[in-house]
Amino acid sequence: MDTIHIQGGNPLKGTIQIGGAKNAALPLMAASLLTSETLRLSNLPHLADISTMSHLLSEMGTRVAMEGGAPNGGHMGRVLALNSPDSIETTAPYDLVRKMRASVLVLGPLVARFGHARVSLPGGCAIGTRPVDLHLKALETMGAEIELCEGYIDARAPDGLSGAHVLFSNVTVGGTENILMAATLARGETVIANAAREPEITDLANCLVAMGAKITGIGSDTLKVTGVEALHGADHSVVGDRIEMGSYAIAAAITGGDLLLQGARPDLMESVTDVLKMAGVNVAIEEKGLRISSSGSLKGFDVMTEPFPGFPTDMQAQMMVLASVADGASMVTESIFENRFMHVPELVRMGANINVHGSSAIVRGVGHLSGAQVMATDLRASVSLVLAGLVAKGETVVSRVYHLDRGYERLEEKISSCGGIIERVKGQ
Repeated sequence: MDTIHIQGGNPLKGTIQIGGAKNAALPLMAASLLTSETLRLSNLPHLADISTMSHLLSEMGTRVAMEGGAPNGGHMGRVLALNSPDSIETTAPYDLVRKMRASVLVLGPLVARFGHARVSLPGGCAIGTRPVDLHLKALETMGAEIELCEGYIDARAPDGLSGAHVLFSNVTVGGTENILMAATLARGETVIANAAREPEITDLANCLVAMGAKITGIGSDTLKVTGVEALHGADHSVVGDRIEMGSYAIAAAITGGDLLLQGARPDLMESVTDVLKMAGVNVAIEEKGLRISSSGSLKGFDVMTEPFPGFPTDMQAQMMVLASVADGASMVTESIFENRFMHVPELVRMGANINVHGSSAIVRGVGHLSGAQVMATDLRASVSLVLAGLVAKGETVVSRVYHLDRGYERLEEKISSCGGIIERVKGQ
């Protein structure tokens, strides 16, 4: 199994190109199931989760082809073409779905277009239950018959889905995406209330509109969808990855560096830059993106994760690293997922002073972190350990880096090009 070795202490200086967002690309790929015509996606990140979704769609009968540049080339020059014929298989098997929670996003499109779907209950990061019951209740509201049997979701709507008023009891990103896609082919109007507002959902909605869907309220917490007979193909560029933006911004901040995050959109990460400014980090908007710089003198802060436009839960672990080396005390509160403090014991191994009380962590800044052997537990925890290694004294060895490969493209290359000492060591 591969490991990542990091020698800490070097400020990161230079330019990092921000890639397309994984969390936007996955539902966009699932949206290809809504039409028999070709959907072409550009600015697609080359990541393990993208490969998993490609494999799942291919197994179901979608024709998946890469057009343009090679995987390590420019993002915009690489286009994924997806074509889902009428003869597609409507079962998404366990051995593929278990690898990634986002696989459940094929459920809504399959039921909407074909009238039936059999999708394995999903797997993925072990950061809480994240049940799909909200997805299923919403589909039932639209007329689907749902049965859970032998670990599979069996959904049927032989006469098609009907427009309905869907009110989510909790904000759910995946649920909003699934029902938004399903509603595009349902009869009549569907109102999705208490919808998630993440930029990735706005990106999906814009793509669906380009495919012929009728959607209003895009970007708000109430989406109205008027169903159409059929969708058509489209060309769409995946929105930039705000979590990658935030992660590298913290890398610049904690190392006392100066990074231009090329392609970063300030409107996608205001909640993150607000906390960075609170911590004493310099944030400047430039023509090509965002410049993040720091003298290395950081101040404590308080932050709570919230649905967009609040502070993203996917940035909580990274921000805790910043708190660990800032002057004074910080409080980090996780309100989205349970079990999302699993990175804390590993940071403590590196010398961080963190005390967890329920859903909050009190972090008291220390003079320095120390390199250690640490183990990643999930995607965002893994990058937090890399960040900690960049600022720690000595060598840090991160194992279970397959988590990292799910969400960060060419991470070692991007960091080393800006002065970081980092390398991947292949496992035996």
